[in-house]
Amino acid sequence: MNIVFMGTPEFAVPCLQALLDAGYPVTGVFTQPDKPKGRGYRLTPPPVKELALTHNLPVFQPASMRTEEALEALKSCRPDLVIVVAYGKLLPKEVLELPGLGCINVHASLLPKYRGAGPVQWSIINGEEETGVTTMYMAEGLDTGDMLESASLKIGENETADELMERLSRLGAELLISTVKKAEAGTLCPVPQDDAQSTYVSVLDKEMGRLDFSKPAKEVHNLIRGLSSWPCAFTSYQGKRLKIYRSRLAEGSGEPGELLDGKRFIVACGEGAVELCEVQYEGGRRMPGPDFLRGKKPAEKEILGR
Repeated sequence: MNIVFMGTPEFAVPCLQALLDAGYPVTGVFTQPDKPKGRGYRLTPPPVKELALTHNLPVFQPASMRTEEALEALKSCRPDLVIVVAYGKLLPKEVLELPGLGCINVHASLLPKYRGAGPVQWSIINGEEETGVTTMYMAEGLDTGDMLESASLKIGENETADELMERLSRLGAELLISTVKKAEAGTLCPVPQDDAQSTYVSVLDKEMGRLDFSKPAKEVHNLIRGLSSWPCAFTSYQGKRLKIYRSRLAEGSGEPGELLDGKRFIVACGEGAVELCEVQYEGGRRMPGPDFLRGKKPAEKEILGR
């Protein structure tokens, strides 16, 4: 059974590695083009490409899968099954219908909830206590295909999106192997999604990271956790931008945005308080919240966000 793998970021790497470890023949890997990164804007290959090259797998990086060239490249791999994990590009009908065993996607949510982009981040932002991964047959709609298998896990109270993503990637790899084995044996039992229970999430943007301390502490904490890597939650402190990477709920009350503890960096919210555990001041480096305060000497009843 020939398998073509389509994926791009770190989240997809465990799935490709699991296929290789299980001995499945991966005849081609499709991933997004190299992109400039860092201060020098050097072209950097996606993590999936790096893994594929270490195993001497054929790598294809079309700008779009909607071209005849891309379709011919896929045909040259003679796929019986296509696996898609966070590829980042839409697949046209011609691609979806090409492999005899179909196209299977690993999606980082318990479908039909959280269809679309950023399901891991949104599950945290919305205060979910549980999430998971779902394998599904791909259809032309956005994450609308029939579900195959799912697995769930609990979300930690202080767990960030990066940490949850890493756990889900491992869970997704395990689930994928189970699904592929059943596809090979012809024992999969597809279940249509209940569209009435579906939810869609939007793409993350930088402005949504601006903190509003008039909201309850739990909402502020969830936003910080959900946006921990990008675009990162932020506020202003003494006239400059302050990014917040980690937080936890704390006790205390006061005017929203008021600094309640000048040593532990506890800030009052509309309801409750939040401790800012890891921050980065404009032009500075990431550091623990208490270390930041020691160097900035906050004024009495300092208000953040002004």
